[in-house]
Amino acid sequence: MSPFHTTELNYDAPATLKRFLDTRGLGMRKKFGQNFLINPHAREKILDALELDPGAAVWEVGPGLGAMTAGLLERGAAVYGFELDPGFNQVLQELFGNRPAFTLIEGDVLKTWPKTDPPARYLLGNLPYTIGAVLLADLIERHRFFTRMVVTVQREVALRMGARPGSKDYSSFSVLCASAYTVRPLMVLKGASFYPVPHVDSQAVRLDLRTDVDPASYPLCLRPLVRHLFSSRRKTIKNNLQRFIASRIMQGDSRGRDAVEITMEALERCGIPEHTRAETLGLEGFLALAQVLEGVRSMEQKRPIEEDYDDNH
Repeated sequence: MSPFHTTELNYDAPATLKRFLDTRGLGMRKKFGQNFLINPHAREKILDALELDPGAAVWEVGPGLGAMTAGLLERGAAVYGFELDPGFNQVLQELFGNRPAFTLIEGDVLKTWPKTDPPARYLLGNLPYTIGAVLLADLIERHRFFTRMVVTVQREVALRMGARPGSKDYSSFSVLCASAYTVRPLMVLKGASFYPVPHVDSQAVRLDLRTDVDPASYPLCLRPLVRHLFSSRRKTIKNNLQRFIASRIMQGDSRGRDAVEITMEALERCGIPEHTRAETLGLEGFLALAQVLEGVRSMEQKRPIEEDYDDNH
């Protein structure tokens, strides 16, 4: 297949994009969550929100046909593009393969990012709806932090990312994001901003790495604890915490205590009423509990506590 000219690609025009895709034999795969951002003003605002330093390295997740990639390169970034679709990878190579500042990483980003060097300070992505929350959680839980991330996600996910304790959208994912980043919602993007038009609204979100804490220094049990306490939302923290302590922290207490006693002691030390529910507790409360439980773990035979992230919590 012969190389094409960039004039064949008008990133703002759905008809032109469709004709290009048809000519190249490329289809939009629903299972990949592929939707091109065709709103040029939105693309500029998203790039502006990244506030790039000159020459900065950026991980771009899901570059597609390269609309945002082109903008990043114009701003002097060194771009590492993570793209799953083989057809799009061929287009990206033809467009940017001769640019020293562009590196293409082919394959599933959930599998390729842990092997990718060098690290970057920034991440940009129009994240597929199918993996948006999972990827962000994976990066945080595995301590791959960025100075700043600007991502476009399904609006439902964006609301959970920045939700406050007591709100209907507050979840373990909210606590996870808050543990590492300051979350700032940006523009809401209606379906008409994309091609093909999705059935749901999207939202751009900016995440700035917290400088008041070291996100890698939290107790090991913090994030598994948060997930567990949200796992049965109708139950009180007392009930969920007791199960967590019995199954994940203790393996027989040499001093004869049981999970109920340790639970009540932990809640009392943290000043948390036993009838509290997880959705009303802020990060500081979860952190206080985790610190107490790490002390218990130091006296008990330690057990593995890591587990896969469940986006439904």
